[in-house]
Amino acid sequence: MTDNTLTISKNGLWTNNVALVQLLGLCPLLAVTGTVINGLGLGVATLLTLVLSNSVVSLIRPWLKSEIRIPIFVLIIASIVTTIELMMNAWFHELYLILGIFIPLIVTNCSIIARAEAFASKNNLLDSATDGFMMGLGFTLVLVVLGGMRELIGFGTLFANAQLMFGSIGESMTITFSEDYPGFLLAVLPPGAFIGLGLLIALKNIIEKRQSAKQVVTIQSAEPASA
Repeated sequence: MTDNTLTISKNGLWTNNVALVQLLGLCPLLAVTGTVINGLGLGVATLLTLVLSNSVVSLIRPWLKSEIRIPIFVLIIASIVTTIELMMNAWFHELYLILGIFIPLIVTNCSIIARAEAFASKNNLLDSATDGFMMGLGFTLVLVVLGGMRELIGFGTLFANAQLMFGSIGESMTITFSEDYPGFLLAVLPPGAFIGLGLLIALKNIIEKRQSAKQVVTIQSAEPASA
């Protein structure tokens, strides 16, 4: 893995994470993350859209005129999302019904058109596809973690309804921590989504602050030796 690929990967997964740093795509993120499977389903759809749209934009960038680039980007993204929506309707129909309007709303996700404009329109195919994959993966991980938090606290389960994505194999994936758990309604309501996302953002900021403090200490301790 080259240094450029490592930088792109770190940028998508951590440094410039779509959900935790850019704070884009929050409407579907907060709406569908009642369970792990719901979050995973939307995350995979978003990831595929990012990879494909970045790749197409990178391939056609030599012929794109600056005056029409944004409408072209929207057209490409809308075509890809429509294809993914039809595929989900055909092969994952029950999950498609649960996610509902938030699948076609991927078209309006600012992070997708932002990556097309800021990165794919200026870089080669491999780097653009990698950027789309890592940005999508970072977004998906936040969806899954937030969905896991809300499902665990709200219902006392993990991977409920996994059969919606994994078929009959998924029926044995559900983890129930207590049959007598009464549930916690706040976790599955919209305020619970805001609180959960806020905690994840706070945790990321704490980790980064500690890492920065360690780097400062390391630099300060190395200065006398270099002198």
